[in-house]
Amino acid sequence: MKKLIPAFAMAMSLITTSCHKDEVKTDEFDYTVDKFADIEVLRYKVPGFEDLSLNQKKLIYYLTEAAIWGRDILWDQNNEYNLPIRRMLETVYTNYDGDRNSDDFKNFERYLKQVWFANGIHHHYSTDKFTPAFSREFLVAELDKLPAGDWTASQDTILTIIFDSAVAAKRVNQAEGQDLIATSANNLYKGVSQAEVEAYYDALKNPADTTPISYGLNTRVIKEDGKVVEQTYKLGGLYSAAIEKIVENLEKAQEFAENDAQRCIIETLVDYYRSGDLRTFDEYSILWAEDTDSKVDFINGFIEDYGDPLGMTGAWESIVNFKNEEASHRTELLSSNAQWFEDNSPVDSRFKKDEVKGVSAKVITAAILAGDAYPATPIGINLPNANWIRAAHGSKSVTLENITQAYDEASHGNGFNEEFVIDAETSKLLDDYLFITDNLHTDLHECLGHGSGKLLPGVARDALKAHGSTIEETRADLFALYYLADPKLIEIGLLDNPEAYKAEYYKYILNGLMTQLMRIEPGKDVEEAHMRNRKLIAEWVYEHGKADNVIELVKQDGKTYVRINDYEALRGLFGQLLAEIQRITSEGDYPAARDLVETYAVKVDPKIHREVLDRYARLSIAPYKGFVNPVYTPVTGEDGTITDITVSYDEDYVPQMLRYGRDYSALKPAE
Repeated sequence: MKKLIPAFAMAMSLITTSCHKDEVKTDEFDYTVDKFADIEVLRYKVPGFEDLSLNQKKLIYYLTEAAIWGRDILWDQNNEYNLPIRRMLETVYTNYDGDRNSDDFKNFERYLKQVWFANGIHHHYSTDKFTPAFSREFLVAELDKLPAGDWTASQDTILTIIFDSAVAAKRVNQAEGQDLIATSANNLYKGVSQAEVEAYYDALKNPADTTPISYGLNTRVIKEDGKVVEQTYKLGGLYSAAIEKIVENLEKAQEFAENDAQRCIIETLVDYYRSGDLRTFDEYSILWAEDTDSKVDFINGFIEDYGDPLGMTGAWESIVNFKNEEASHRTELLSSNAQWFEDNSPVDSRFKKDEVKGVSAKVITAAILAGDAYPATPIGINLPNANWIRAAHGSKSVTLENITQAYDEASHGNGFNEEFVIDAETSKLLDDYLFITDNLHTDLHECLGHGSGKLLPGVARDALKAHGSTIEETRADLFALYYLADPKLIEIGLLDNPEAYKAEYYKYILNGLMTQLMRIEPGKDVEEAHMRNRKLIAEWVYEHGKADNVIELVKQDGKTYVRINDYEALRGLFGQLLAEIQRITSEGDYPAARDLVETYAVKVDPKIHREVLDRYARLSIAPYKGFVNPVYTPVTGEDGTITDITVSYDEDYVPQMLRYGRDYSALKPAE
């Protein structure tokens, strides 16, 4: 289930990894495209694309078109005013004839870049609304120079949304004790309370159903004539204009499918978009999970639920990719040993799968990122999310190695080790083994962690409610951490040094206790699910290892450092916590999940936080990174037929965003 976002592998983009530099030589490719606010935008390569067959290139091309056409859906899901705001800002930007070096314009441009990156007016990670540094008067004056715009909302309303900090303040609120729907500014619910939505879905669910649909995955919930009802995302329903373009390109891609199985997958996905029927989505998910032969692959649809405070509605996303045959060897070794890992897990036998089915894993080359996977993207994905499908039909796990390579290449020599790593010995350990152990952690997390364990009969997938995503990511991370130190990895040839795992252990604890706090504003709690997950694990093992001095926070020259004194004991603590997290998941123990999250994952030590922020301020490191996509161009012969598809990497951030806004805006006026 779920996806491993790059924040998890923060050290991959922060710590120089000389081991990898020896394996993959740095070339003249310019990875960095733009830097602004707290963001660095990168490029990524698509190695091996030129070696694909013409039909495979055509398949990828039409799948990428289907991916980009879904962009507006996510924007509207994130907030109902995002699309009119984007159109207004882009119109002002492209028509501006004043001094582009003025403070107001520079601040306006930075705000627009932030909005583009976040697919809306709320930060992609914290989900807090951006605060413009330019004045309302500046924007009004520029709008007055233009013909009246069709923003599908009044100008005054849009200006209020942009400038009033109290309006639509947070896209996803996770604060315990509040109405999470009423206090979240996303566009997934309208006119309903959290209690009403929970009661509505509770009435639909049948505890005896062993193959339940993913209720709420592709709907907006509203109140109509006093009743709670769902509006479905489908052709003829919500987002129909964008879905029509997606379907049009999926049908073109279907002509170039590599085999009958892939052709059937695309056909079933199109059927789902036409009907909105979640049973059809389950049929598609099963076919997709069972297709392990196709080289070209993709995800496309309403998938991950991080943007829903109740963890139900899927954000629209797509990733098009093809298999990296050579690098897939390690994931195939893991998946072929899946039953061994399940059998030897430190969790109670009641919660283990008797038979692990269909865990397929591969390393992929991403060809396009879209929707909720763009510009910020995961580095690993494991789907389908439905537990019953995973148990009966298996799952598919992928690691996006061309993305992790781009992170790594862009991070060389940034000074992180010198500032935060406790000593030269530990720094060398990271240099030698972090890249491989970080990638293995991703593989274990995605290939095996999410697919491990089972729910007890009658336990719903959303039993842990607002804390479900945090607990699930915690479970997968702990599974990966526990097994990263296992001799089995040496035995099957994935590591060559029994001490290598310590690189990932050190990075993980350092990140969870300290360095990820660079992403939090002073006085704020930790709210994003992956950050909560890392903090929960690091704080829990730190607290429970105090008696034996397993982990220390020590002062050197006035700075705080992490020291791990007993790596073997730390592994034991990871196993203890994994056993409890799996119990909570399997039993659907919401109170225990809530208590763990609220105790260890939310509150921030202000002194440590201030120190981390001050130390980072001395480094030129952007807390968040994302990507521009490559551009695919059909080459046609004299008769108009496509003779080749070329890929180029020279489009910059602003031109790409303006082109997408100009050429792929399906939802106008807003639906």
